[in-house]
Amino acid sequence: MKRIRVAAQLLVLSLGFVGCGGAHGDDPGHAYMPDMYYSRAYETYGYNDVGGEYDSLKNRGINYNGLPVPGTVARGDMMAYHFTATTDSGRLKEADALRNPLDSMALTKGMMKEAERLFLVNCAICHGPALDGNGPLYNNGNGPYPAVPKNLAAPDAKAFSDGHYFFVITNGIRSMGSYASQLRPEQRWWVIKYIRSKQGVTAGGGAKDSTGAAGNSATGMKAAADSVKKTK
Repeated sequence: MKRIRVAAQLLVLSLGFVGCGGAHGDDPGHAYMPDMYYSRAYETYGYNDVGGEYDSLKNRGINYNGLPVPGTVARGDMMAYHFTATTDSGRLKEADALRNPLDSMALTKGMMKEAERLFLVNCAICHGPALDGNGPLYNNGNGPYPAVPKNLAAPDAKAFSDGHYFFVITNGIRSMGSYASQLRPEQRWWVIKYIRSKQGVTAGGGAKDSTGAAGNSATGMKAAADSVKKTK
């Protein structure tokens, strides 16, 4: 009886080893739900070929890359600005008509603190915390950046319109690159609001009084306020 019991235990143990091992020792055996165990990975903006569908689209002359449709605006984001001019100088003149949608909002200390943070993170490295153009990258000519950044505290900078600043932040100008990928549209307006507070300039700066300017939508202002509240 004892021998039978020992033999049965050895048989169960050997079956366990066989069931847990495979040809390479890493095969888990049969999966109860293989469609869940061997799940298909989906990549953001990537086309996931199922049953040769991707090749089928190509053969029919359909080029699909999975990217958002051009002109798509994220939910809660501000609408993009469209200019009729084809040159930067012409677009800068058109941008003078844009008004900061935050001008109609009552700003709290928390909101301005967030605006300061956005400026220090994205702009102060060149233009300096004091807006004097002497950020760490320039450092009185001793930094790695040879060109003197714009002095945002200078009289001509104070005369720039809010729309001028928005256009430059969005598209870049001369040695300055675009910050459209670093700052959402409403965040750019917050940065401009902070710059104005440091310049001692009232709302709008040198902007023309145009009630038909884009960017005054309630959705855009709400998105700007919501984005700040999330960081508090």
